[in-house]
Amino acid sequence: MVIVVCCLAIAGLIGAFAYRRQREQNSCLDTAINNMSQGLTMFDKSGRLVLCNQRYIELYGLSPEVVRPGCTVGRLVEHRVETGSLSIKEAEAYTDYRRAAVAQDRIVSNIAELPDGRTIVVTRRPMKDGGWVATHDDITARRQAEAQVAHLAHHDALTGLPNRVRLREQMDTELARVRRGQYLAVLFFDLDDFKSINDGHGHAVGDKLLRAVADRAQGCLRETDTIARFGGDEFAILQTGIDRPSDPAALAARVREAVAQPYDIDGHQLFTDISIGISLAPNDGTDPDQLLKHADLAMYEAKSHGRGTFRFFEPAMNARVKERRTLELDLRNAIANDGLELYYQPILDLERDEIRSCEALLRWHHPERGPVSPAEFIPVAEETGLISVLGEWILNKACSAAASWPGDVSVAVNVSSIQFKNQSLLLKVIKALAVSGLSARRLHLEITEGVLMRDDETTLATLHQLRELGVRIVMDDFGTGYSSLTYLRSFPFDKIKIDRSFIKDVSEMDDASAIVRAITSLASSLNMTTTAEGVETQEQLAKIRELGCTEMQGYLFSHPMTAEDTIRLLLSRAGGVAGAERLLPRIGRTDEREMPGISAPAARMHG
Repeated sequence: MVIVVCCLAIAGLIGAFAYRRQREQNSCLDTAINNMSQGLTMFDKSGRLVLCNQRYIELYGLSPEVVRPGCTVGRLVEHRVETGSLSIKEAEAYTDYRRAAVAQDRIVSNIAELPDGRTIVVTRRPMKDGGWVATHDDITARRQAEAQVAHLAHHDALTGLPNRVRLREQMDTELARVRRGQYLAVLFFDLDDFKSINDGHGHAVGDKLLRAVADRAQGCLRETDTIARFGGDEFAILQTGIDRPSDPAALAARVREAVAQPYDIDGHQLFTDISIGISLAPNDGTDPDQLLKHADLAMYEAKSHGRGTFRFFEPAMNARVKERRTLELDLRNAIANDGLELYYQPILDLERDEIRSCEALLRWHHPERGPVSPAEFIPVAEETGLISVLGEWILNKACSAAASWPGDVSVAVNVSSIQFKNQSLLLKVIKALAVSGLSARRLHLEITEGVLMRDDETTLATLHQLRELGVRIVMDDFGTGYSSLTYLRSFPFDKIKIDRSFIKDVSEMDDASAIVRAITSLASSLNMTTTAEGVETQEQLAKIRELGCTEMQGYLFSHPMTAEDTIRLLLSRAGGVAGAERLLPRIGRTDEREMPGISAPAARMHG
């Protein structure tokens, strides 16, 4: 009897232990199921719910009072319709789909799009007894991330426009239609002098400008056209459905007009313009890369014609690009091997008939080409960045030469807008003066409106620092820009050089005389010297004296000459016009009329 009681006690203890263990296991299972990232449901073969986790209820916003063991599939579908996670039409399709999935006796997945925009992947796995288990995975965030990655792969992050990859895909599609007799155009453009805006105002302002340009350009297009950003400040437009060649020209004009309007960005009023190149298919090619290359070549052709315009591609442009590349390589070689030379053109004080300064002018005598005009190679130097190295060489050479000149004769050096954006210009000037021993007051820096046209505070600060150093600042080609008078207010120039276009007609046309008189009167009131450029006749000389010009520069007095001839002229101390004219034949005056392009304003170092 005792043995029986003991056995029963032991059996009870074993049962209690097993029960507790089962409860612990069930508790662990419930914890695991309710902490799944997926929703989970299990149904028996009759379609009644066996279990579901908390995630499933939360996923669809259901009631635990309804969704509980024993709930039928039909009731669950009704409840989902009631709570809005399933429409009536979707409920009918859901029921049909579930039956078909169960009948297939294999794992089946489908994607459900919820009314609130979420995406759920439902995977059903059959069980041996005829029931099934379903998992519900919310992949909304993943789908959004994938869509974002796909978008970024084909779109520009800054502007949201299609990128180069997307445009090429679009071109492939559209070129198939071209082969069936239709036409399309590619318009390639970038912003003129965008780097100076970035350097002067910062990349944040530059980025906002690019977005504004993209918006304006896109506003000029039809729905069938596509604009893409290729990076930096480069954009391309794909124009389809073209009936005549004038269509791309009209679009180019519209885009340029829109982009060229002033911008107000973070309190800065900015101005920019664009140069546009156009290629046509099938005339200029039927391959995307070929059409883009030809449009790019046409854009650079537009830049070489003064910018702010557009050009259609022509086969001859390929040859010109190769020639330009050869010229660039030759220029690099000339800079490295001292193949360039400075000439100097005297500037005469009309009151004292004395040479007060000489302008340094860059010359290149190519061993094979012969004399190469600065109008040809200076733009290449500016586009390739060689202008900084070239400008520093000119500055050092000119200061060194002027240091050996007698008296207080000054040297004038032209500085391009690109050089002025380089914040090391001030240090380069100080170094050139220190090495040469030239007094700062004997150095004149000639700048054009291009230096000031962005109203850059950094540029103005550099100008003031140079002037405080003692360097004289000269505005060159005065009168050719629409904002010249504004710039006279923004900075106190020491001298104004009246552009040769006014001097050419000063003795024959009243309007030219009136303009020169107005400039000299304005300069006098501002305590500025005025130099008449391009004086070639006695009549012009007499007229500019009458109109109040204080200095003259031109072929009448002297052509540009070598450094050796310049020293000989200065040492002769001839002084006046007559004395210089008697002297020049003896010192071998160089006739630069034989040098292509030298007499043009572009003959100066800054082009």
